[in-house]
Amino acid sequence: MSQSAKQRSASYQPGHQSVMKDKTVAALIALFLGWIGIHKFYLGESGLGIVYILFSWTGIPAIIAFFECIGLFLMSEAAFNAKFNRGLQGSRSHSFSFNHESTKDKASALGELKKLYEAEVITAEEYEEKRRKILDSI
Repeated sequence: MSQSAKQRSASYQPGHQSVMKDKTVAALIALFLGWIGIHKFYLGESGLGIVYILFSWTGIPAIIAFFECIGLFLMSEAAFNAKFNRGLQGSRSHSFSFNHESTKDKASALGELKKLYEAEVITAEEYEEKRRKILDSI
């Protein structure tokens, strides 16, 4: 096994996604293929996807998927990323740069972080971890 393959396999963690999900793609899949739950598989909710397939003959998943499609279109990008792209590098919902030289920039970052926490976009643990990193860098 090559060195890079060993590194990839060592860093692989089951249950963790490695590709950013797109809100618009998820909403369109829910609109056109939601009646069989394809959008649930795309969003990493495989268990619900199977339930949708099992009950697809009733038409109920189609109705639910239609409303989920509307919900996805109305959901903010930050809320979508927090729910479906959690922990991915490149997630724009709550990534902060801690390399600012200015204390004013860090105070601004703390303010943004607090707003995300109050809007329930990030969890208390994430808030505390990121707040601690900012404060430690001052």
